[in-house]
Amino acid sequence: MEDLDQEQVRVITLDTKNRIISCPMVYQGTLNSSPVRPAEVFRPAILDNAHAIIMVHNHPSGDVTPSRDDVRVTKTLVEAGRILEVELLDHIVVGRSGFTSLKERGLGF
Repeated sequence: MEDLDQEQVRVITLDTKNRIISCPMVYQGTLNSSPVRPAEVFRPAILDNAHAIIMVHNHPSGDVTPSRDDVRVTKTLVEAGRILEVELLDHIVVGRSGFTSLKERGLGF
């Protein structure tokens, strides 16, 4: 995802043993943004009867620093996951220099 020209959001759905079920793309945005709606993020999890998800998106700029919007979206998804009983395990930002885990940085969790 680090070489994509547009921002993409993918959701990794996981079973109860955190094994991957699927990894669909749920959004493709512009050069610097992708609107995120919780219903669309959790749809694959519900269809897969998943226990948990990991949200992954890229920053076409290559910078893996989470934006304010990334943190805001993470908080919203954590709350939506609680309601749906599908845990958001992490939100990962991918760029040319690697990746950043919002969970490891305590951002939004």
